[in-house]
Amino acid sequence: MTTTDEHVELVAALVRLMETRVLDPLEILLASDELLAPIKERLRIEAEVWAAQLLGRDQRQAALTAARLIAVLFPGDEPFDPPEQWWRTPLGRAVARGAGHPSATAVSYSTAGAMLGITRQGVHDLVKRGKLDKHPEGGVTTSSIHARLNRPKENAP
Repeated sequence: MTTTDEHVELVAALVRLMETRVLDPLEILLASDELLAPIKERLRIEAEVWAAQLLGRDQRQAALTAARLIAVLFPGDEPFDPPEQWWRTPLGRAVARGAGHPSATAVSYSTAGAMLGITRQGVHDLVKRGKLDKHPEGGVTTSSIHARLNRPKENAP
């Protein structure tokens, strides 16, 4: 279950990313922001929808939305393999929870920690206790990270 604050933070992050990665280059090419005003407004509305899809319960929809956003915001010929600090961003946290890692079946303990929002030592402890799966070739399976992020939360007293 996500909070309103998480949704608002993700929307703001998506708007910033769309402005810097999509709209600003168009403004430079068109030498005017006048034509972009309606597109800016539409992207703000779409950011609300994308955030809801990324944070919603439909894992398939979250994965599809994550794939579309990553393809547009981080284009490249290689599979998307973000740095550890990206997983600590609002979009990185939403992708980890909604879709998992977009291109890896296993990640290092430090990347797993970034995805989970814990320390590398915390990941070691979770692997040792059987709460995360160690990959046979090293690191932690991204499927176990995704499952941990999506496990039902215990009710607090």
